Amino acid sequence: MDADEREIINYLQTWGSNYVNAKEIARRASTKRRFAEEPDWAKPVLVRLLEKGLLEADASGRYRLKPENKHDKAHRWVAPDINKILQEGGVAVEGAGPIHIEDDDV
Repeated sequence: MDADEREIINYLQTWGSNYVNAKEIARRASTKRRFAEEPDWAKPVLVRLLEKGLLEADASGRYRLKPENKHDKAHRWVAPDINKILQEGGVAVEGAGPIHIEDDDV
């Protein structure tokens, strides 16, 4: 991630889940001088971030950080031996269990 991408990400973090216009991002994510010299500097960077999957865009061309999927963090893989130790201690781990691998003989 280059410096321009980091500037935009840091700026959009201050907005939370609100969408922000590309012109506003170009104006405020960097310096006033940069915006005066090159008012559309942020547009190619926004497109790159959109392609990387870090941003979302709405129908009117505004951008925001892609919200984190909290379900991905809730389901974690637990090694079978650790799961056994946790169960012996009385801790139930959801989604933990033996892993079944199917052998397909060709």
